[in-house]
Amino acid sequence: MTPTLLPRLLLAGLLAAHTAAQADTVFVSLEKDNALAVVDPIAGILLKTVPIGLRPRGIALSPDNAWLYVAASDEHTIKILDTDSLEEQGQLPSGDDPETFALSPKGDRLYVSNEDDSQVTVVDIAHRNVIKQIPVGVEPEGIAASPDGKWLACASETTNMVHWIDTQTLAVVENTLVDPRPRALSFTADSQQLWVTSEMAGSLMIMDTNTKKIIKTISFAIPGISSGKIQPVGIAIDPQRRKAYVALGPANRIAVLNAQTYEVENYLLVGSRVWNIAFSPDHKRLYTANGISNDISLIDLDSQTVTKSVGVGTSPWGVAVRP
Repeated sequence: MTPTLLPRLLLAGLLAAHTAAQADTVFVSLEKDNALAVVDPIAGILLKTVPIGLRPRGIALSPDNAWLYVAASDEHTIKILDTDSLEEQGQLPSGDDPETFALSPKGDRLYVSNEDDSQVTVVDIAHRNVIKQIPVGVEPEGIAASPDGKWLACASETTNMVHWIDTQTLAVVENTLVDPRPRALSFTADSQQLWVTSEMAGSLMIMDTNTKKIIKTISFAIPGISSGKIQPVGIAIDPQRRKAYVALGPANRIAVLNAQTYEVENYLLVGSRVWNIAFSPDHKRLYTANGISNDISLIDLDSQTVTKSVGVGTSPWGVAVRP
């Protein structure tokens, strides 16, 4: 190899790596700005803010990343946006005051928790109509669909239960009592476990999907932080179930767990009142929505360090990431 060619190849490799790293686009719902923030996380800049509707909270991407779904809670609807143009393409019926929702693995259904009406609304996305409304416990919020497509799990905050819904019959087949005020749910990639956070107990419960029973309860303790400020909410579990991450609300920390031994390995300081979290598509970074400091934090997962924060607007709530 000639001496002049080597620097060119090195430069090309660096540029390619930089371009790949820049590919992420982070979408953040801004509850009090009635808007959507669009962020380039690698450059660390807010690209634009787009009006989205009244009190946007829950947010998710379609499996092909073509569509962005955003719950406009005070408009009682789910907005559909084209992820390239960010123009609204339509709306989905959602029941009253949608806050959180889950997409089916195929992306053909939307499952919406209706906190005020104690029900889950099942929406056919292609036909944009409600298939069924399923009664559950009081104040349902956290909701998750298993990757194998068999189960929908919904947690009711006041009843303190996880409701197991068969996705074929759309009926509740079992209820599991959990710690007070369950907030967020996440299935492991193999669908064998469901992880549930309890805001009031400051705990994380790990449930066996087959038995519907709790197999492990984890508590969190941070030196210098009172237990009352440790309020677990969002969960992210890597596909290989090696690591898991839990947002601890007013504790302003992300808990890092060994997802095999269930040991808490670290606490990472992020912005104020960290609420919901999301992986980058390559699972090398974690993005956090910090509701009081009005920013998102970027965590490099290889080094387990917070590398930057980006101001996004008032009351960031949900996060979705497109490659």
